[in-house]
Amino acid sequence: MSVSTTEFGQLPALHLRAPGGAEATITLYGAHLVSWKSVSGTGAAPQERMFMSSLSALDGSRAIRGGVPVIFPQFAERGSGMRHGFARVSAWRVLDSGEQDGAAFAVLGLNQGDLAPKLTSAWPHAFELALRVSVRDAELAMTLEVRNTGDRPFPFAAALHTYHLVEDVEAVRIDGVSAETVAITDKLDQVFEHVAGPITFDNGADVLLLQQSGFTDAVVWNPGAADAAALSDLEDEEYRNFVCIEPALLGQQELEAGGSWRGDYRITPAV
Repeated sequence: MSVSTTEFGQLPALHLRAPGGAEATITLYGAHLVSWKSVSGTGAAPQERMFMSSLSALDGSRAIRGGVPVIFPQFAERGSGMRHGFARVSAWRVLDSGEQDGAAFAVLGLNQGDLAPKLTSAWPHAFELALRVSVRDAELAMTLEVRNTGDRPFPFAAALHTYHLVEDVEAVRIDGVSAETVAITDKLDQVFEHVAGPITFDNGADVLLLQQSGFTDAVVWNPGAADAAALSDLEDEEYRNFVCIEPALLGQQELEAGGSWRGDYRITPAV
């Protein structure tokens, strides 16, 4: 079966397995991709690509540290609402799942009716979100759709806060977000606006191509030693094993009543 139900920690989840052996696990809490295992060729063992903190809460009591948190309708503290928004701490519904063109996929949805009352009062807008995740061989594809189902416009920001697993963050090299290659030698939290082309991500072991559309910006983040020590859900030395490269729409976009927006994100081997 290409898609089955499982648990991740204490959280209900979906497990995707493509015919070629690629796998993914998505919790319903946050529609959170917590594992993606790519397969580079016939007979090759699946390789984990997502970092997950060993101290992350996995019971729905707080946001998950690692994987791909879905950021909506606010990025970080860029607004008066909940930091990084409510999508990553809400219970999503499964809308569709199956197999298509050699890929296993799942679609999860969230609307205002799924939110706790305190969240709907803080952000009183009618909306629908749909997140599609698919895996095939060495490729991960994610699509986030936002629809305004109300009768007045609302502002929003969105991102897929991807924690890439690496052996040593100091070996990472990132091209395509700026004129110069980005290396990480200490704490880094940098926004790159108007990212036009693909991003090349050399993780020190292999090279991946990160392609995005709809998402106009990118964020590169690693807390470094000092900030990692201050995070209760991250071991002090775990900062060495990830870098976040996030497709993002950071400026508060105004979505008209009845309007929709779509952001696509695709990770493949660089050829």
